[in-house]
Amino acid sequence: MPRIGVIGGSGVYGIFEPIEYLKVHTPYGAPSDDVQIGKLGDIEIAFIPRHGRGHRIPPHRVNYRANIYALKSLGVERVVGVSAVGSLREDYRPGDIVIVDQYIDFTKKREYTFYEGPKVVHISTADPFCPELREIFINVCRELDIECKETGTYICIEGPRFSTRAESKMFRQFADIIGMTLVPEVQLAREMEMCYVTIATITDYDVWAEKPVSTEEVLRVMKENEEKVKKVLKAGIPRIPKERNCPCKDALKGAVI
Repeated sequence: MPRIGVIGGSGVYGIFEPIEYLKVHTPYGAPSDDVQIGKLGDIEIAFIPRHGRGHRIPPHRVNYRANIYALKSLGVERVVGVSAVGSLREDYRPGDIVIVDQYIDFTKKREYTFYEGPKVVHISTADPFCPELREIFINVCRELDIECKETGTYICIEGPRFSTRAESKMFRQFADIIGMTLVPEVQLAREMEMCYVTIATITDYDVWAEKPVSTEEVLRVMKENEEKVKKVLKAGIPRIPKERNCPCKDALKGAVI
């Protein structure tokens, strides 16, 4: 039973050789792809490519509930999410890594909870990311001398389109980075009392800057970021302790109506 799950894209491939591919069935339909089980040293990991192999699922069609449920059903307690984002600040530069500490939800039509009645749950997301995991990956970036922003507010938009200039300028007033996949992944993990951390890699300056963002630019910088992400995951995952000393495991206490 893997304790650690990773959800991400191309930057995650190569951190381990899959031992097996599991087709997991959930009450919410199929996950994005088969769950890949592999080992990093002697640590077993479950990996789900968020957009499916070949990047065939757009962000607004990812079955986030099935992905989180599948990992939970396999015994995963800690989830590391890897995502590409745009920057809303000049000092958050393409190529930088951000260990996100807050988010703003600007999505519109996703499935946000496992509790749709008759059981009703109101989880707290005041501090939505696992403090224990955040500290581990911040320290790893420091030690590897990888440019890392240790805090950052991520605004999650519906996608798949990029922002208008007016939207981008508005978002800059409230957030540091912008992406399309954090919500509801992070809050579903909290509902399952799983630890969750996001390693966000900046690919562009979004459209508030002079040059509009292009898919070609994003893909180029993503490729450059892949090796950084692999180094951070390979160094950070073995440091994740078996025992959880964080509030994530008790997220449902006091949350059930």
